[in-house]
Amino acid sequence: MASAGDPPACAAPAPDGEARALLRPPPEEEASFDPAEKIIVSISGADSDADDEDRFSATGRVPPFSWRKLWLFTGPGFLMSIAFLDPGNIEGDLQAGATAGDTLLWLLLWATAMGLLVQLLAARLGVVTGKNLAELCRDEYPDWVRRALWLMAEVSMVSADIQEVIGSAIAIKILSRGFLPIWAGVVITALDCFIFLSLENYGMRKLEALFAVLIAIMAWSFAWMFVETKPSGKDLINGILFPKLSSRTLRQAVGIVGCVITPHNVFLHSALVQSRKIDPNKEYQVREALRYYSIESTMALVVPFMINLFVTTVFAKGFYGTEEAGTIGLENAGQYLQKKFGGDYFPILSIWGVGLLAAGTSSTITGTYAGQFIMDGFLNWQLKKWIRAMITRSFAILPTITVALFFNTSESALDVLNEWLNVLQSVQIPFSLIPLITLVSKEQVMGVFKIGLRTQIVTWTVASLPIIINGYLLLDFFSSEIRGPISGMCLCVAVLAYGTFLLYLILRFTERSNHGFTVVNKNSLT
Repeated sequence: MASAGDPPACAAPAPDGEARALLRPPPEEEASFDPAEKIIVSISGADSDADDEDRFSATGRVPPFSWRKLWLFTGPGFLMSIAFLDPGNIEGDLQAGATAGDTLLWLLLWATAMGLLVQLLAARLGVVTGKNLAELCRDEYPDWVRRALWLMAEVSMVSADIQEVIGSAIAIKILSRGFLPIWAGVVITALDCFIFLSLENYGMRKLEALFAVLIAIMAWSFAWMFVETKPSGKDLINGILFPKLSSRTLRQAVGIVGCVITPHNVFLHSALVQSRKIDPNKEYQVREALRYYSIESTMALVVPFMINLFVTTVFAKGFYGTEEAGTIGLENAGQYLQKKFGGDYFPILSIWGVGLLAAGTSSTITGTYAGQFIMDGFLNWQLKKWIRAMITRSFAILPTITVALFFNTSESALDVLNEWLNVLQSVQIPFSLIPLITLVSKEQVMGVFKIGLRTQIVTWTVASLPIIINGYLLLDFFSSEIRGPISGMCLCVAVLAYGTFLLYLILRFTERSNHGFTVVNKNSLT
């Protein structure tokens, strides 16, 4: 084993197969999951033969593809995909369809691909290092930066959670025919925390099964609406294949891209991939896990893309070019659908409510889960799971109940709230993307698994798009809200401080990191 003082070995592997470096956290440190909680992914009699084990360990080659093993690795990607289906995304879909018709479906496709790239990097980071993004930030940054990043992550998570809880409450109001007001729906939604806790005690696979059921409910509900409304197949195909963008639909286009990357979802995915039991000392097992997680994540995001496509085309079919197009939101969308389409077998309003409830419930549970990883990672709090979950849930439920009570007297407050919540989430995006990309690009962190120069260029390009787009949204929003020279000066100072902090995050990783990592040569990977 190389000593800690050795040079960053193995920048280029020798042709004769000499040692290559793999940097990872000390193996005795456990991160997101206890050893007993991890799912065993080895298959008895398939690739556990001693000779094969030695051969794979010596060469680093990945064992042959196995459908059974893919099934064992399946789960984390589907939990991650929930963030692409939360009520905020659904509201963006319906507004894009009503305002722009099918012309932005191409952007929905490419935005989903962008989100997939980011999530694959998060999975790569978690598998290779054995730590989630929050833990790595705790190791790599000074205390003041770590606390600032934690605050940003919490604000992002809570703002997203409020939207998800409100979406669930609206669905409950729809399904109860208005008997239960929004504040009552918020209280009921808080109970999902206990569902989450009870299922987690029975193992990770039980929790993953719950999300599979919720995703299936969403797929059935929105697919049923898609069939009932009979949208034009020709317009759908043209919308996907032929890019169109105009100044009239620019705001909806920005909304689609802005909803793709949810900061807390990056932290979540980097932790979830550690739920499978692999030996980080064996290079072939790390490569194998990365292969299966790449396949699984790609398959997982096909479903959200189809559901988002269904929602967009349904509202494009029903409301594009109508007077109601500019007034449709999450709260009144069901009534507009019922008035327009009705339903032969089931009222389309109820189908919409079921799909929305599944979306809100699943996203609030994953929000609770992500909050625990964020809290543990940044603060290193050693608390029992139910205490962490209750703290995480309280961060969102208490302000949401306050907001819901206000809605009872002012329905227009919902639009104002969503605007501010979208602004809060937009501000947070760089504080997860920049640490993620810089970490996976560092050999001192990733060793032979760091991303190459081409991937770095593509990744930084992809990351810059939502950052620039959301920067445009923020300037547009604040320019309409802030008036007067003093307010303008305060905004300039805030923008300068914001940009300086982002620049610091980028330049921080130009220096060699040496916190909490050891160098292991290839010969010790066996």
